[in-house]
Amino acid sequence: MTSSPAVVIAGLRHSYGEREALAGVGFELAEGEVFGLLGPNGGGKTTLFRILATLLPVQTGTATILGHNVATEPDAVRRVIGVTFQSPSLDPKLSVRENLKFHGMLYGLTGAALASRIDELLSRLGMADRAKDLAETLSGGLKRRVEIAKSLLHGPRVLLLDEPSTGLDPGARHDLWTYLSQLRAESRVTVLVTTHLMEEAERCDRLGILDRGQLVGLGTPAELRGSIGGDVVTLETGDADALAAAIREKFGIEPQRFGGALRIERTAGHELIRDVVGALGEQIKSASLGKPTLEDVFIQRTGHKFWDDSEPVVDPKKKSKKH
Repeated sequence: MTSSPAVVIAGLRHSYGEREALAGVGFELAEGEVFGLLGPNGGGKTTLFRILATLLPVQTGTATILGHNVATEPDAVRRVIGVTFQSPSLDPKLSVRENLKFHGMLYGLTGAALASRIDELLSRLGMADRAKDLAETLSGGLKRRVEIAKSLLHGPRVLLLDEPSTGLDPGARHDLWTYLSQLRAESRVTVLVTTHLMEEAERCDRLGILDRGQLVGLGTPAELRGSIGGDVVTLETGDADALAAAIREKFGIEPQRFGGALRIERTAGHELIRDVVGALGEQIKSASLGKPTLEDVFIQRTGHKFWDDSEPVVDPKKKSKKH
């Protein structure tokens, strides 16, 4: 890692009419790191991605990539980034090599230099034996490899990947991330990935957690999980309000509620389960103990579940709000 960041984002705000998609987001990416933007649909990931890819204007704030201002130097930015979009961009009736050839020509690559670059990338991505195959005959995982090869043809120093595992089976997803690790190690390419998959986020060097346009978490996966501390106790019950009140009265603990369950962050969680079940067992359907996950971090930082924000977590300090 160098002291000069590859990407610098400061105070980015973006609105669609009255809806604010980004609310003052800011962070930096170091050269050669794999950085993940984690968040649910509608959290702001795609808006930020499209701004960095120069597809949306910068309304407020700044974003620079390798020293080039996204708003005022879009052409310079495009020369140093490679972009893989969530939506497929291959021509199904062209071969793998033809797809890469025509894309390379858009960047002014021709002749032997382009042919050599295509051969190099197909070999590195394990696609050399599929060069003549039509794109429509490839599996989802192989198509994604070709998409990435397209984005790397012109030798970008920053790679932007929007939900790169979309449509991939677990094996293909594993292969994709193995290659990204190799790419970072061999070429020092900086990679920014948007994702809503927890296991994918765990593979990143660092994460930015986005929710409703705000950056609610920033750090390595281990740092973010460690910010919770201790264990996570989950109690299933038929009456969450009644059980929460009983726990507060008897143990002086303020549980969080989501759906029909209560969630408590606690060191020595197994001892808490023993004590709570011993005292209030008739109100408890089940009790589980787990180490903090990234989803636990999301719940702690946002007050709602990752996939369903229609069931907000009750913050005991805001009991005046009805849910």
